[in-house]
Amino acid sequence: MELEILSWAFAAALLQIVFIDLVLAGDNAIVIGMAARNLPKAQQRKAVIGGTIGAVVIRAVATLLVVHLLEIPWLLLVGGLLLLFIAYKLLVQEEDHDNIKAGSTLWQSIRTIIIADAAMGLDNVIAVAGAAHGNDLLVILGLLISIPIVVWGSTLFIRLINRFPWIVYIGSGVLAYTAAKMVTHEEKLKSFFDNAWVLWGFIALCILLVVLAGKATNSLKRRRKQRSGKQAVISNRDSA
Repeated sequence: MELEILSWAFAAALLQIVFIDLVLAGDNAIVIGMAARNLPKAQQRKAVIGGTIGAVVIRAVATLLVVHLLEIPWLLLVGGLLLLFIAYKLLVQEEDHDNIKAGSTLWQSIRTIIIADAAMGLDNVIAVAGAAHGNDLLVILGLLISIPIVVWGSTLFIRLINRFPWIVYIGSGVLAYTAAKMVTHEEKLKSFFDNAWVLWGFIALCILLVVLAGKATNSLKRRRKQRSGKQAVISNRDSA
């Protein structure tokens, strides 16, 4: 799908990619901080910059490859369904980063950042590739805009999300929208979505299902924690 560079569609897609990068950047910020925490302060900045550049280069190449792989029949559908799961996982996941070891040297820290980012970057690669609609320039511009924000502003963004949890739901909705658009752009299914009511009804349904499923799962988790907390209090009281 070709987009004119000076069109509203191009600008909207670019903003979508930058927002996706930011929403999924929390892990990157944590990994960068943990990998460089044992270095002298003078080297921490070098580790952050070097590791981020290496990680971004790998991610850019991977995303550009996925952009063109999605042109293979049925892969847009597969990618869209996978991204729907990623949108749901964003709402309910409880990340554990204890396995991220801090480097004792500059090179070890840079290597840790690159490897960890590559291992965790699949969600970002699929999401950005889907939002780019086959446009390589969108991928590159989105990454170039996102890099400085991720490096210097991701910790601030994490605090913002912790203070306003509804931002994560908006992010999940954007991912679900991107996933639904991927499915509707699948060449083999295009005739099914020719009708505008079917098209936008399907997109709205995907967003609604993901957000409601995430909200329901989080409510269930909270109830279980409250129940286990009450049981712990009762057992402590009985033992006393």
